[in-house]
Amino acid sequence: MNTVKTLRELRAAVAQARAEGKQIGFVPTMGNLHAGHVSLVEIAAQRADFVVASIFVNPLQFGAGEDLDKYPRTLAADQEKLLAAGCHLLFHPDVAEIYPHGMGDQTRVSVPGVSEGLCGASRPGHFEGVATVVTKLFNMVQPDLAVFGEKDYQQLAVIRALVQDLNMPIQIIGAPTQRAEDGLALSSRNGYLDAAQRSTAPTLYRSLQAIAEELRRGARDYARLIDAAQEQQRAAGFVPDYLEIRNAVTLRPAQIDDRHLVILTAAQLGGTRLIDNLVVELPSQ
Repeated sequence: MNTVKTLRELRAAVAQARAEGKQIGFVPTMGNLHAGHVSLVEIAAQRADFVVASIFVNPLQFGAGEDLDKYPRTLAADQEKLLAAGCHLLFHPDVAEIYPHGMGDQTRVSVPGVSEGLCGASRPGHFEGVATVVTKLFNMVQPDLAVFGEKDYQQLAVIRALVQDLNMPIQIIGAPTQRAEDGLALSSRNGYLDAAQRSTAPTLYRSLQAIAEELRRGARDYARLIDAAQEQQRAAGFVPDYLEIRNAVTLRPAQIDDRHLVILTAAQLGGTRLIDNLVVELPSQ
């Protein structure tokens, strides 16, 4: 696996792979890789002949007071994991390579609708930062397919809409959330949790499972289900940000007759913000 830092090197390597008739797969990351990231690369390796991964901690998607400066940088360990997972090329640019004219004068990409509410409300500007950097990376790599994790469910919806609306010839593949044995969704931010918080953290997923079970039993009083689940979170020591039941396809607030649902939540545990989701498929009426 080669590691390159410049757009010129990236495009030369991808052009060589294209000349050899290879299909290009792409997995963008911010590094500090865990088994969830590794699974994305493995899926890309199954679907494409030449896999490109990127590691770039994108300052444009971090708001004031968020963890940009302390976000873990673990390049050597990340390179080992990518190599083992079947990655052929790592693009590891610095900020000046991605934003050569500075972020203030950077053209921005905004995706209406699916960016609104949920994390879009809690983190103003976040999805504009995500959409902008993903658009730039797609134009730099020009992949045939790209793989993203379903743990960041709203982000995946934003990227799908982006690709469709801007007519990008890229197949977007959603990969299932990878979890620890106790149910906690794998996340780079889990490393911020101390031992006691790590023991508590799986309650977030259990609160979603409780709602899902009620939905499968026929409950449709969404407000009651949400209130009960947020009380479960608070009792465990979380400070809830949001917990909502939405249409799994459109991300609009769920209606009583919707069959494809997703429960999404974000909550603060100590100084760590955790997110999770659970898709619920109900039988046709």
